[in-house]
Amino acid sequence: MESGDILKASNSLRGSLRAGSLRSGSSSVWRNSAVDVFSRSSREEDDEEALKWAAIERLPTVARLRKGILTSSQGGANEIDIANLGWQERRTILERLVKVADEDNERFLWKFKNRIDRVGIELPTIEVRFENINIEAEAFVGTNALPSFLNFITSIFEGLLINMGILSSRMKKLTILKDVSVSNLEVKILLQFSGSVTYNGHTMQEFVPQRTAAYISQFDLHLGEMTVRETLAFSARCQGVGTRYDMLSELSRREKQANIKPDPDIDVFMKAIATEGQEANVITDYIMKILGLDICADTLVGNEMLRGISGGQRKRVTTGEMLVGPARALFMDEISTGLDSSTTFQIVNSLRQTVHILNGTALISLLQPAPETYDLFDDIILLSDSVIVYQGPREHVVSFFESMGFKCPERKGVADFLQEVTSRKDQMQYWARKDQPYRFITANEFAEAFQTFHVGMKLGEELGTPFDKKKGHPAALTTEKYGVGKWELLKACIAREFLLMRRNSFVYIFKCIQ
Repeated sequence: MESGDILKASNSLRGSLRAGSLRSGSSSVWRNSAVDVFSRSSREEDDEEALKWAAIERLPTVARLRKGILTSSQGGANEIDIANLGWQERRTILERLVKVADEDNERFLWKFKNRIDRVGIELPTIEVRFENINIEAEAFVGTNALPSFLNFITSIFEGLLINMGILSSRMKKLTILKDVSVSNLEVKILLQFSGSVTYNGHTMQEFVPQRTAAYISQFDLHLGEMTVRETLAFSARCQGVGTRYDMLSELSRREKQANIKPDPDIDVFMKAIATEGQEANVITDYIMKILGLDICADTLVGNEMLRGISGGQRKRVTTGEMLVGPARALFMDEISTGLDSSTTFQIVNSLRQTVHILNGTALISLLQPAPETYDLFDDIILLSDSVIVYQGPREHVVSFFESMGFKCPERKGVADFLQEVTSRKDQMQYWARKDQPYRFITANEFAEAFQTFHVGMKLGEELGTPFDKKKGHPAALTTEKYGVGKWELLKACIAREFLLMRRNSFVYIFKCIQ
């Protein structure tokens, strides 16, 4: 790894990594706290809506979660089937909740959160710790690493000779992470790995980490023949609803017991995103709105051979594929590539609102974020030469480097400063102790100094205290490999293949005639 650094920013809340994607068969895990009984909302209701809501309240829980009330623009109240929402109904719901993403999203999230809070339901949270992590890889360096025909043929014969013991490997060992110990973060364990990773005190073998958290790759791999809406809808259908249905069942039971009538639009939205097996879901429309993809929702994604959406829009589709799922911890790798600064700010700001209001977490790596985007993050991770130089609150990162003798100029972006201060080529310009001779400070020296900095000492204390497994939410960790049943996965895949066959009908018809 080059000494030019990788700047990573993490969005965490109260020192805990928040997530929750367990598909539980019972809603009993949500019944851990006392229910405060509130009086019925004082909002004025017309008699027709009140009668229809009373009829829904008398239904059994399963049937009640499939019915909702949607008021028309003329004021009339209509009872709707949640599992069969049409395009116009989904559009109406979204327009009322989030008409303009920049202005309305935060207000909508607070309505969502307040409904959950007033009946005493707690969302699952997860603390992720990894200690003494070492990750290494063997790779060719220099011209040997180039993907040329000569290198390909040479590697085949070289592999045979190495297996026979005649030659030794020319691959060099590269250290990616070296003796890293941090809490509240996620690491994808690949290559040669040593160390320990725990979620709420549980080892990786005790649950399914791939469904507890979602990883968003920097590579855009999509089927070019599908539209943006179809791509996100297929992803949502395959990932399932996680704990949404069980949480909503318990929420509905408590509201009925407390005689609380929820906001009709929020109620329909929450029921819609908790219903499995839908070919089109409100959550898909919501995520497209947040990511600014609603303007190209019915445009083909495209590829090298097929014209489609732009590169920046394709990057947002990659992000949206994971956001439509139930995972509450998101690990996002260079999601700003190809995006302008204003779009990046909008996306990160929406994620920040979700994280802060719904107790989630996002760990994001960005390439040279703008100052306004950088200021949205709570915590900063600075990784250089295989070691973590700093990990902690954004407010203290500049003071840490000042304690080491380096000062960020007033008109210099902090993100750019952090990327250059550990570089041998750029470090000298930030040296502030003019009465002392400058010498290059290595990443290892910064990492050792961080252990004695007050942020590093606090982090060490957190790691020194074992996690109390009794505090873990029963629905926090998922133990099921798939988010939906195999039959639902089969139906989703068959529906997608028929769609692709219709899009390429000329090829199939021509081949049949041939």
